[in-house]
Amino acid sequence: MIKLRKGALTIFESALYKTTSTVIQSEDAVLIVDPCWLPHEVQEIRRYADDAAVNGKRKYVLFTHSDFDHIIGYGAFPDAEIIASAAFADKDEAAKAKIVEQILAFDDDYYLERPYEIRYPEVAHRMERDGQQLALGDSGSLRLTCYQSPGHNDDGLFTVVEPLGLLLAGDYWSDIEFPYIYHGSALYETALAKLDTMLGMHDIARLIPGHGASTTDKAEMKRRQAADYAYIAAMRAAVRAGDQASIDALIEGCRFPRNLRKFHRGNQALFERELAAGE
Repeated sequence: MIKLRKGALTIFESALYKTTSTVIQSEDAVLIVDPCWLPHEVQEIRRYADDAAVNGKRKYVLFTHSDFDHIIGYGAFPDAEIIASAAFADKDEAAKAKIVEQILAFDDDYYLERPYEIRYPEVAHRMERDGQQLALGDSGSLRLTCYQSPGHNDDGLFTVVEPLGLLLAGDYWSDIEFPYIYHGSALYETALAKLDTMLGMHDIARLIPGHGASTTDKAEMKRRQAADYAYIAAMRAAVRAGDQASIDALIEGCRFPRNLRKFHRGNQALFERELAAGE
């Protein structure tokens, strides 16, 4: 699964949807980000994290958002302190149960068995506002600065890990996926704009999306941001005009078109609802 190993950083890639999971080490902390998907993949990440967490290092799991594919490995890390947005932590019981049911349905669909309980994460460290920081390890050897990122869903979180300059982006700025918008297109644009804030406030050395390849090239980060803005603007204009041909053309040339077309149609439906509501 290891896609990249460089110093304190290891990026894992699942066989499903090119989903990334990340492990970051310091002298007294191990941070695991979105451990997923398949049971043997979660176990591989768990073993790697255990090997890293020697000599009493504190273990943390950061969830970038609550989509079921990103929290599916939670139960494999009962000894970790959980970090997530306040919106992630404050979901009502019905919403939590719905996400758990999605995991159970996925496992049933493929006859998958896991050696841990499936349940919604219990958050120890709530990140409630942009710029909120959290020091990890007894010495604060890793420092997180978090920014709220609703839009894709309602509880996203961008996190900058210093002193390494890593930007953990969740389901934004993918080189494979156009914006998948489940919550709100205007909020998604607001989240996209925070890239400029983070590049201005931090020395970002690598952007790590939830799906696809990471990048160290700031021009590539900006290219992805511009492409996402352009997709949203074009979709909004085409929906307003009722121009189905232009909507269909927006994803011409995309990789994995049979699957991505479903998400594109979902975006169209969301924009149509927003237009009908006058947003």
